[in-house]
Amino acid sequence: MNWNEYVEYTHQLLITDPPPPPYDNPDYHHYTKMNETRMKRWVKTNPVTAETAAVIQSISKPQNWVVITEPWCVDAAHIVPILYLMSSLNDKISFELQLRDSGSEIDQYLTNGSKSIPILIVRDEAGKDLFHWGPRPKEGQAMYLDLAANKADFEVVKNAIQTYYNADKSLSTQREVVALLNAVYTPQ
Repeated sequence: MNWNEYVEYTHQLLITDPPPPPYDNPDYHHYTKMNETRMKRWVKTNPVTAETAAVIQSISKPQNWVVITEPWCVDAAHIVPILYLMSSLNDKISFELQLRDSGSEIDQYLTNGSKSIPILIVRDEAGKDLFHWGPRPKEGQAMYLDLAANKADFEVVKNAIQTYYNADKSLSTQREVVALLNAVYTPQ
């Protein structure tokens, strides 16, 4: 699905009565509602830096960006809109979203054996993977793994992740994806 279809899909999950599983669980419904608001805020504020824009705009060969995600995912609410905004800066980049739990390619892109999302897969015009990235920036991942190792309460983890993304302002996501793009196009 494309970005607009994903946004509409997310909204439909919130207004369908009763919502389909897992959104019939009040917690999932609440996360999705919060995530819809977060996605809209990221698109409205558009924090893509001039440096990021310059790299994206310099891509001269067609690419397909595939993002594996789900509307309930907190990390996705902060990352997927940024990836969409980045991709929209160059008409050589196609942007596609796959729902992790509905026939996605997630089994080929596991994170330490888990189906962690979001995952960005960047492919060339022949469909060859150039790289994949995710499920979150390195600093956020280190924080998450530390909290998990210390068996932090879910509310503590959720609040820490939210605080991290708000303070980071998407800069880590942009820097890491740009570094991977530069590595693909810079001779070693």
